[in-house]
Amino acid sequence: MTRSTRPARPAAPLRPSAFAPQDDVALLEVENPTLLAIGVMVASLIQILDSTIANVAIPHMQSSLGATSDEVSWVLTSYIVAVAVAMPITGWLADRVGSRRLFIGSVFAFVATSMLCGMAQNITEMVIFRALQGASGAFISPLSQAAMIDTNKPSRQPQMMALWGMGIMIGPILGPILGGWLTQNWNWRWVFYVNVPLGAVALSIMFALLPSRPIAKRRFDLAGFAMIGILLTSVQLLLDRGNHIDWFQSLEAWTYLFLALSSLWMAVIHFFTAREPLFSRSLFADPNFLFATFFSISIGVVMFATMALLPPMLQRLFGYGVIDTGEAMMPRGVGTLLTMQITGLMIRRGFDPRILIAVGFTIAAGSLWEMAHWTLQTDYGHIALMGFIQGLGMGMVFIPMNATAFATLPAHLRTDGSSMLNLSRSIGSSIGISIVTTFLARNLQIAHSDLTSKVTASFTQIVDFSTLDRFQSYGEAALAMLDAEVNRQAAMIAYVNNFYLMMWMTLAVIPFTLLMTKPNLMPPSSSQREPEDLPH
Repeated sequence: MTRSTRPARPAAPLRPSAFAPQDDVALLEVENPTLLAIGVMVASLIQILDSTIANVAIPHMQSSLGATSDEVSWVLTSYIVAVAVAMPITGWLADRVGSRRLFIGSVFAFVATSMLCGMAQNITEMVIFRALQGASGAFISPLSQAAMIDTNKPSRQPQMMALWGMGIMIGPILGPILGGWLTQNWNWRWVFYVNVPLGAVALSIMFALLPSRPIAKRRFDLAGFAMIGILLTSVQLLLDRGNHIDWFQSLEAWTYLFLALSSLWMAVIHFFTAREPLFSRSLFADPNFLFATFFSISIGVVMFATMALLPPMLQRLFGYGVIDTGEAMMPRGVGTLLTMQITGLMIRRGFDPRILIAVGFTIAAGSLWEMAHWTLQTDYGHIALMGFIQGLGMGMVFIPMNATAFATLPAHLRTDGSSMLNLSRSIGSSIGISIVTTFLARNLQIAHSDLTSKVTASFTQIVDFSTLDRFQSYGEAALAMLDAEVNRQAAMIAYVNNFYLMMWMTLAVIPFTLLMTKPNLMPPSSSQREPEDLPH
């Protein structure tokens, strides 16, 4: 590792800001930060992909492993729960064993468990291996975000956050496409095996270049971790299994709710009274970080809920194939990438990040308003255009949100802060998917009931109801056709109502940007040095 030489000078006091330190130098020096960023991004991408890539392979897994529909649903649930439970201890583990060891070990374990998932012979093995895969990969996203900040100088950090955010935003879009292609052309097991070559590339780069923060002795808050683990597990199980168990019509849902509320109450008291809680209390003393956490939940709700709605809508109602669905959703990723790069440059030029966040949410809400006017005759171009516009809005929110969150956060809290933001987005996505799935089912029933009450002899001339008794077989076929069309129209109404719901949820977030304080995100220049910064 080469270090530049310069005249000796007194050590300048460290400032807490991540994006506006005294010198434009990285916290951790790296010989080739660009190559390291590629390795970190590949590691982050395979972990994000696995949150959605297995979804399209579930029917094939079910038949291959001889599982019931309820049993195979645990393939997704076990992964989500394991990620949620393991992620909060990222900061403690990074301090205890070193960020480099934890990151490399996490990627290695994730690749190894991916291979085990591909080799699973029954549903029990698959659920266990998926839980291990989720637990080992839970550390990758927060560590990758912290590494991108620590190894790049402040003037490049907005661009690095844009690159990292691109993987976070595009990963869930690519997952179903790649998973569908691999399942159709190869085998569902390749949904997991694809992580092996990509993981090898990431590990090679990180072994060569990844630096580490100093190891710090930090007490493990076992009681706090247990309470948070029970809370997150209960919430995730309630959200993921709510529809399967008919929500609060079952004892299982009430059990999850009781455990969640009880552990939340105890965790809050423990947090304020413990000598060394799992998360530092100073992490939540920063109002901008708290708002960024709230916005991260909102992004999870809007982005992941929309992406959960669109594939089944396009495939079942519009007749799109898996690849066609992916192509229709790809412009969303293009829009995200575009505005991430633009907002990174705007932040460097001194634009107020609060305005960028508000404008981004407004653009996203506008696209949802337009989507709420879709019909079964909406064409491919319009669907792709609205996805592109929504991607523009989400990309405009993501970079200012992360920049504001880390701007005044002390360097030693970055890993904890990153794990909290990633956990918030994960919980937000679970909440969003659960909300839209529940409302979709209920709105479908309501719309179907309303439409069928209007299908009478005076309403349609397609079927002569008076002849149904004489031509029973033809009459049954005609009624089946009518019922199928009513179902299609009712489903479209249910999707439209969900788009309206998400639009209002997005608009409701915008006023909170006014409560944030404007951070100093301008990169330092030689003219901005303080007197003690000048060479003697």
